[in-house]
Amino acid sequence: MLTSLSIKNYALIDQLNVNFNDGFSIITGETGAGKSILLGGLSLILGKRADLSSLKDTSTKCVIEAVFNISNYNLKSLFEAEDFDYDEQTIIRREILPSGKSRAFVNDSPVNLSSLQLLGERLIDIHSQHQTMALTTDEFQFQVIDALANNEENLQQYTSELKVYKTLKKELKSLLEFQADAIKEHDYNSFLLNELVEANLVDGELEALEEEYESLNNVESIKDKLGEAYQLLTDEQVGAITTLTALKNTFQKLSSYSSKYEDLFNRVNSSLIELDDVYREVDLLQDNLEADPNRLEVVDAKLRLLHNLMQKHVVETVSELIEIKNQLEEKVSVTENLDESIQNKESEIEAQAKTLDTIAKTIHDKRSKVIPELKEQLESILVGLGMPNAQFSIEVNLENEYLSNGKDNLSFLFSANKGGNYNELKKAASGGELSRIMLAIKSVLAKYIQLPTIMFDEIDTGVSGEISNKMGDIMLEMSKSMQVFAITHLPQVAAKGHSHFKVYKEDKDEVTHSNLVKLNHDERIVEIAQMLGGVEMSSSAIAHAKELLN
Repeated sequence: MLTSLSIKNYALIDQLNVNFNDGFSIITGETGAGKSILLGGLSLILGKRADLSSLKDTSTKCVIEAVFNISNYNLKSLFEAEDFDYDEQTIIRREILPSGKSRAFVNDSPVNLSSLQLLGERLIDIHSQHQTMALTTDEFQFQVIDALANNEENLQQYTSELKVYKTLKKELKSLLEFQADAIKEHDYNSFLLNELVEANLVDGELEALEEEYESLNNVESIKDKLGEAYQLLTDEQVGAITTLTALKNTFQKLSSYSSKYEDLFNRVNSSLIELDDVYREVDLLQDNLEADPNRLEVVDAKLRLLHNLMQKHVVETVSELIEIKNQLEEKVSVTENLDESIQNKESEIEAQAKTLDTIAKTIHDKRSKVIPELKEQLESILVGLGMPNAQFSIEVNLENEYLSNGKDNLSFLFSANKGGNYNELKKAASGGELSRIMLAIKSVLAKYIQLPTIMFDEIDTGVSGEISNKMGDIMLEMSKSMQVFAITHLPQVAAKGHSHFKVYKEDKDEVTHSNLVKLNHDERIVEIAQMLGGVEMSSSAIAHAKELLN
């Protein structure tokens, strides 16, 4: 409930601070006194956009602050979802700066307008002629029926399962689109893959093949060089081994004279051992070296194949070719298994559809069950509101399409006259009738769900006498379970409030100001008497006012 409202530098208001109680509060005042200004200020608290025209003094900022007791509103989940700081005494503040910028705060934490609007619609319902048109929408009508049917949990489950269903449908669509594209590329990818598979790629083989090719392609030259090396090593006169052997023998003789010669002997001897090993390797290479034209042809063919494949795929190594082969294998495999994937996805969708159908049927059955009760209650209330022949024809029919709130097609028709044809509300009911129907619906809803604070803005326009009295009774009854405000020009309605506030204008220093003040009992008598008989109050008007208040 709204417990207090503070307005500073807004429209015709310099400074306003007012506290509110629960129950039924009345707001009265002459036309143009500033009731619309009060509603405008509240609208800013609820997330309406603001501009510089809202500022009374454009050199200072406008501040509007409202305090709400939200202990019974079950809003913790919303606060968590929007990352608000939760407090049972929640403070909402809007600031409009002289620069034109606007800021919003919930419990002193900055918030954006979209988040503020989500919270605001759970706190205050400002009912005006414009809002009455919401009554004619399927969305609102379903909300009414579902409130009576206690469908909240079913609708939450349906919404969750519908999200899964839509995700599965989206995944199936992607698979089908991928399949259409993949089929076009499948043959080409398969051809490329076969080329790479047949090449029998081995990581690192290119370097080995190039080395083997050089050996096979230069056998004669290698033989000549190895023969020359063999000769240089083994020639009896000038061969390296012969010479190094003689040198070894020389230093061996010298080593007996001094240890420093022994060191030279050891070094020469090591070199001779190494050189002898080289000689044996050269001898082995000579024995094993043979021309092999067939092998040369095989190696040459494999090298040309690898180079062609690398050029074709624009890579420089066999390992990159192997990576491309793996990627092609995956693409081809996925394409070849798409039919199975699509079939599995269709099975998932079918199973999910059955789950949705079950929940939707439960929602439908509960709606169908409460419709007669809703129809009876609305028609009974409207009789007392001067619409004795009002009749509703309400039906829900299961359709095939999955809608956001089930599978029902809603027919919510109305007839105001006996024997008249049923038609849509927006066509069958006048503005005044729509207001009374909305009041009837809100009074029914108040029995089933915790409604936010509601402010009726001249909902009683165009009615008088006993009907206005009945409207006041309905709002008074609603105030037993919720906070209700009524902006009214009717004394019969004003007298039923637990609290009474008056909006008025006054001129100070040739400047007009609006203000709101809470009336005590004597002031209420005067206000209601003036509503009955004008500024010049008669004794009968005062007596009538006292009678209404009693």
